[in-house]
Amino acid sequence: MIRPAPAIDAIEPMTPFIGPEQLMRETGHPSLVRLGANESAFGPSPRAVAAMAAELEHLAWYGDPESYDLREALARKHGCRVEEVLVGAGIDDLMGLAVRAFVAPGGAALTTRGSYPTFNYHVNGYGGRLVYAHYHPDGSLDLDELAALAKREGASLIYLANPDNPSGTFVSKDEMRGFFEAIPRDAVFLLDEAYADFVDESALLPMELEDRLIRTRTFSKAYGLAGARIGYAIATERVIGILEKIRLHYGVNRSAQIGALASLADEPFRRYVVDAVARAREDYYALARELGLGAIESATNFVCIDLGDAHRATAVMNELLVRGVWIRKPGLPPLDRYVRVSAGTPPMRDAFAAAFRAVVAAFPSVPA
Repeated sequence: MIRPAPAIDAIEPMTPFIGPEQLMRETGHPSLVRLGANESAFGPSPRAVAAMAAELEHLAWYGDPESYDLREALARKHGCRVEEVLVGAGIDDLMGLAVRAFVAPGGAALTTRGSYPTFNYHVNGYGGRLVYAHYHPDGSLDLDELAALAKREGASLIYLANPDNPSGTFVSKDEMRGFFEAIPRDAVFLLDEAYADFVDESALLPMELEDRLIRTRTFSKAYGLAGARIGYAIATERVIGILEKIRLHYGVNRSAQIGALASLADEPFRRYVVDAVARAREDYYALARELGLGAIESATNFVCIDLGDAHRATAVMNELLVRGVWIRKPGLPPLDRYVRVSAGTPPMRDAFAAAFRAVVAAFPSVPA
């Protein structure tokens, strides 16, 4: 009988993300109010759509394996050099490169328990050893524990999302700088900034590059290109060169490159999306207050609403799905008492609010 490598054989089978398509098959709903994946409900830039459509006749062509035009535009945007930018098939792809490059078999990789799980899948899949810090009870990141664990465990790679997923909390640039200086100097800090477009650039860590820092961004959120799967990393030329050794050179599709480049040229559209998301967050905060529920102040395109305990949160999420409204919830404490709802258009928010009011009233509490 054939067997996989031992590190793979040891991984328990699981489905990391249950998508809306599977949920529709299971529930029989022909469609869902789609508020569970932090996609942009406001779509991609019309310029991006037009640029991609105009080039569809050339879909038989591979994309530029160097993504040079896009990297050049990104370098201008961030005030860095082309050699300091790497384009990949979304941040998930770039995470895998960082893990392969900097976590030796059996080596320690540090994250927060309950944070974005794809990092964990890469570490497990490539034979690393996961080390976990914990969230504070209010859902914020415990930077002191992360720094202490990095030193104690000899972590070679440290992952942190800012703004955070799934909580939506944000660490200021001064706190982030303090954390970066507190971690071991031989550890690589993988800073996931997927939601950075929803934060004023001046509030983020300045774009000062060191070999021990990799920053990742995406076109999936504010730019509305989640289905195109395209993101990028910013790091020193030396670190980019290391990642270049192992990246899949034709892994980014041509249409995604075209759409991303056109999106960068449409800053008014990105600003429109950021403003629309801010209005959606305010509506969710107001809805939570109306129902006597707490919510975490979010710097992302989603809001976590506090249902009091994990059992009630799960019951509310499941009943919303029965009613055709798809949201998600964090799976581990302390965030498992929350449901997480993505920023929707006004009609989507109205549909969610009506269903949420009814379901919350139907589940005032759920015994353990």
